[in-house]
Amino acid sequence: MKTWKTILCSLLLVAAGACSRTPEQTGDNDENAGPVNLVYGIDADLYRLETSEIASGETLGKILNRYGISAQAVDRLDKIAAEVFPLRNIRAGQKYTAFIHEDSLYTPHLDFLAYEISMTDYVVFGFQNDSVTIRKDAKSFTLERRKKSAVINSSLWGAIMEQNLPYSLAAEMEEIYQWTVDFFGIQKGDSFTVIYDERFIDDSVSVGIGRIWGAKFSQGGKEYYAIPFRQGGKIQYWEADGASLRKQMLKAPLKYTRISSRFSYARRHPIYKVYRPHTGVDYAAPKGTPVHAVADGVVTFKGWGGGGGNTLKIKHAGGLMTGYLHLSGYAKGIAQGTRVSQGQLIGYVGSTGASTGPHLDYRVWKNGTPIDPLKIPSEPAEPISKENRTAFEFVRDRIMAELNGDVAPELRITQLDSIDVTAPAQQPAGEPRAKEEKK
Repeated sequence: MKTWKTILCSLLLVAAGACSRTPEQTGDNDENAGPVNLVYGIDADLYRLETSEIASGETLGKILNRYGISAQAVDRLDKIAAEVFPLRNIRAGQKYTAFIHEDSLYTPHLDFLAYEISMTDYVVFGFQNDSVTIRKDAKSFTLERRKKSAVINSSLWGAIMEQNLPYSLAAEMEEIYQWTVDFFGIQKGDSFTVIYDERFIDDSVSVGIGRIWGAKFSQGGKEYYAIPFRQGGKIQYWEADGASLRKQMLKAPLKYTRISSRFSYARRHPIYKVYRPHTGVDYAAPKGTPVHAVADGVVTFKGWGGGGGNTLKIKHAGGLMTGYLHLSGYAKGIAQGTRVSQGQLIGYVGSTGASTGPHLDYRVWKNGTPIDPLKIPSEPAEPISKENRTAFEFVRDRIMAELNGDVAPELRITQLDSIDVTAPAQQPAGEPRAKEEKK
């Protein structure tokens, strides 16, 4: 009979042998029993993990050398990493994790080193079996559907901050409504409701937003809906009646500014101190703020415009022409005769010419006559087609119902392909939960 000492010794030897085995020797190859503790896509239960941050002035080579990786191996890694993630892009303050196993003599060996590029993206450097590898990936995340409403006191961004909503939500809403909502004309009491997916890592850390599933923006007593629908091979946003939210001209040629002077035939000039026409709108903005073309067109003038300083003029369809004055510079490739697209970068805010500070003087002419840029009627882009009308109305009705009240989860629109238009509104549509779609 074995004594308790013999049994104890046997158990210790078995435990030591298990600890000394490398991951390749564990024999855990059961395809039906995969790893349950994945960290950066690696079975963390097979390793001892050490986590730290890149110190100021520290290179990846120095870190790897400390873990016993030779200079030759680092040089090989540097070459294969050039097109995936150049090692020179390592930044101080970023987190890294070393995956270490010990051999039968308890000597530590670095198998992997994972470096966090951002909150979501990472790269894994591998050092196994005398080879070096690199893998770039992103952390898995969960999506939580949100519906939020807010009343605006000053600006859209201000309301987003007051409600502790993701900042990216403001940028996305400005992108969606840039043809329709006058963000420079927002008044206290305007409001919005928006439905969106929020991304979470580890079910707790918010890492931005996914798709916006619908929105309602109330400005000056008028409601503007944004309904997502796929037509022409891509998802766009549409008004409730099926008209496109995209218009012939953008509401403004730049973002995140304020109007410092409006269209007038009798404005007192801040420099010349006399009353004269100012047939444009001044947008005060920091020097270097990007300026974009408000519509498709052709550059007809690029150069010095006297008191207007560096100036661009673009001719558009329908007898329209736009002007952009006091620019600090022009975008690359912009020249007289250049064809530009709506939203294309054309220049940067400056203070050239007769100007008291950095701003953009934006002007519009119709058949040679100045018109107020804030009062331009703009035709929408192509509406929902006849063959898509039934499917669109199915999506619209469910999105609007969710925006204006509570909707059971099984009745929510969760995908924008293969819409089941035969499902009755009061019954679950049987729509499967789709993976997040790319915009």
